[in-house]
Amino acid sequence: MNHIFDTDKAIYPFPAKPAPLSEDEKAFYCAKIKKLLKKKNAVLVAHYYTDPEIQALVEETGGCVADSLEMARFGNCHPASTLLVAGVRFMGETAKILNPEKRVFMPTLNAECSLDLGCPADEFSAFCNNHPDRTVVVYANTSAAVKARADWVVTSSIALELIEYLDSRGEKIIWAPDRHLGRYIQKKSGADMLCWQAACIVHDEFKIQGLIQMKTLHPNAAILVHPESPEAVIEMADAVGSTSQLIQAAKTLPQKKLIVATDRGIFYKMQQACPDKALYVAPTAGEGATCKVCAHCPWMAMNGFKAIAEGLEQGGLMHEICIDDTLRQQALVPLNRMLDFANRLKLPTSENA
Repeated sequence: MNHIFDTDKAIYPFPAKPAPLSEDEKAFYCAKIKKLLKKKNAVLVAHYYTDPEIQALVEETGGCVADSLEMARFGNCHPASTLLVAGVRFMGETAKILNPEKRVFMPTLNAECSLDLGCPADEFSAFCNNHPDRTVVVYANTSAAVKARADWVVTSSIALELIEYLDSRGEKIIWAPDRHLGRYIQKKSGADMLCWQAACIVHDEFKIQGLIQMKTLHPNAAILVHPESPEAVIEMADAVGSTSQLIQAAKTLPQKKLIVATDRGIFYKMQQACPDKALYVAPTAGEGATCKVCAHCPWMAMNGFKAIAEGLEQGGLMHEICIDDTLRQQALVPLNRMLDFANRLKLPTSENA
């Protein structure tokens, strides 16, 4: 039994592409950002899916480029009083939930996520109320209100391990919101799961026929796939995992050519990890197909130099993340469970018994 949220018919408020900057403008805003970071006692945190130039600036200024779990850890431990989160809104909300004493800014609060939009808090809460016997596990790509309704929050890097843990305790599960990741975990774990049926607009576009054709052109290439991709694409993979796990796989796999089915923003860090390998974007279009996002999140693209500078300089309602404290404390419970569980996964096997 699945709850269906028809993402195929959903209409998302796609943002306009930011106006390109000249090299002089980029230099101007980079210098301004560096000054503002010092003035505001701030640090930049960016997701792997932001543009490569943004990731390079984050590295240069001592910030963190990572997946959402590592972003959460970094923000929680860093001494800066202000965080500038280059990503999408749920990432900024997560940073604020974990760091209420810090100011959290974003280049724009209009940077959405289709998984967040595809799981409205009121509809999801009603669905959970109809299944009170189930443990509620939600992906990090959700609003603070959805997290507050959950028992656990997870990222793709630890989702399978957590579901296997809950299943071993005999718990039945509600999973939200990504249908592809939910199906993948259910198949791998055998757990009793009711899956919400939203999808990531980027990963949902990878096409099996195009992938088969690309594999024919590059028969010795390895295929790396994020588990938010369609099942048929996952089945062709040599490695399936979160962004950080795919970067690690790129380093360790013996193949010198890699076909990568996730947001192409990952190529910046992946190429750093294996500079001797050739990277190819997995196909998102083909015969009879349309490509709306072409392997890059349109909301991640909103995190440009100018927007980051404005977020640091202006703050206010257009840039600062503010969360009601009661809601924050409710959402903090499953988030802390996630972080504690992730820490336990790092212990030697004998200590996990």
